[in-house]
Amino acid sequence: MPVTVVTLKQIETQLDLIITRPPSGLFLKGNLQVPGDKSISHRALMLGAIAQGETRIQGLLLGDDPRSTAVCFQAMGAEISVLNAAAVIVKGVGVGELQEPVDILNAGNSGTTLRLMLGLLASHPGRFFTVTGDKSLRSRPMSRVVQPLQQMGAQIWGRGNGSLAPLAIQGQRLKPIHYHSPIASAQVKSCILLAGLMADGDTTVTEPALSRDHSERMLKAFGAKITVDPETHSATVTGPAQLQGQTVIVPGDISSAAFWLVAGAIVPDSDLLIENIGVNPTRTGILDALAMMNADIQLENQRIVAGEPVADIRVRYSRLNACEIAGDLIPRLIDEIPILAVAAVFAQGTTVIQDAAELRVKESDRLAVMASQLNRMGAKITELPDGLEITGNTPLTGTEVDSHTDHRISMSLAIAALNAKGITTIHGAEAATISYPDFTTTLQRLCNRGSAEQLV
Repeated sequence: MPVTVVTLKQIETQLDLIITRPPSGLFLKGNLQVPGDKSISHRALMLGAIAQGETRIQGLLLGDDPRSTAVCFQAMGAEISVLNAAAVIVKGVGVGELQEPVDILNAGNSGTTLRLMLGLLASHPGRFFTVTGDKSLRSRPMSRVVQPLQQMGAQIWGRGNGSLAPLAIQGQRLKPIHYHSPIASAQVKSCILLAGLMADGDTTVTEPALSRDHSERMLKAFGAKITVDPETHSATVTGPAQLQGQTVIVPGDISSAAFWLVAGAIVPDSDLLIENIGVNPTRTGILDALAMMNADIQLENQRIVAGEPVADIRVRYSRLNACEIAGDLIPRLIDEIPILAVAAVFAQGTTVIQDAAELRVKESDRLAVMASQLNRMGAKITELPDGLEITGNTPLTGTEVDSHTDHRISMSLAIAALNAKGITTIHGAEAATISYPDFTTTLQRLCNRGSAEQLV
């Protein structure tokens, strides 16, 4: 009889994902789609909420994080229809017209919601806001956006001298600044540009390297005057601005596709086509890194959809080689480093990841957690202050591992388990719903089909 590869076990509020690799192995074949891009989904909801008129969003990610964004902006007067992938209608209030909420705004687990929203809240004179998040978000640093906003004249208070949520904001008329960010961060850049929408003049953000540019693209589409200088990694918005509602088509999230790209690359005899994926060049570091590792990946049906480059991505199994991942490449794949660590475990040679200290202040300390959990399975990974050193081609054995309530950790460990001998149990697998609600069902479909065909 065919082996059931992927099963679930509910234990009180925790979900265990159990992966049993058949003794004769498995393979992954077929076409699949992934949820809408999380970064674009957040921004479409936010800009729709502050634009004049109606915004129609197709392909919105239905994960917990965008839901947090929607709930926050509904509390401030925006009308947002029931979230669904077909079409979400947002009726905006206009730039500068967000209402003072009667209760605390809760961003849940979403750092994007909280950090980007701060730029808008701080620029609403005469209105008071209080924002918080879950336990994980309340431990994540907010000073990186609070400090530049204070340079613009914002009044923000919070724990740790304004560095930790909950935060209280008394809206002010902000002044434009030229901010030289010490880190390449789309969240920092976007927060300041959103604050600049109501400032009188040019607000500029210059980064040490280019971070994802979804905000710049979408602000321009909504009618803001925005200029970009790729040579200096600078973006400038001119305020005061008015935005007009638009139709936004959200492509598949390359960060979600990354799990299947690595799965297809490391599981023998696999051949997957991942359809309708956003391939914005500021987000395709994962493709560059896998190419350096000799992965067999091809872009098909390349096109432009609503201002964003889109393609279908085919991945086939290949023998991977180690590589070095560092420098300007890091901002273009920061969210994909956990799953790249899995790829490196199955590559020939030693992979070194550096300049990624940012991962220590994500939903978990992703460097420490990936090292500890993969090492439990038999990997040879050494933590560096800002990265990982991974000795590849080391066989993994199934055991009990933990997601540390981090969605990317949970899904990365699931992909690693596909090549681990025996049974792997991943505690806290419910974390995947933050960005990829259908991850487990997609994994079940692919794995159970592959194992059944192989064992007939």
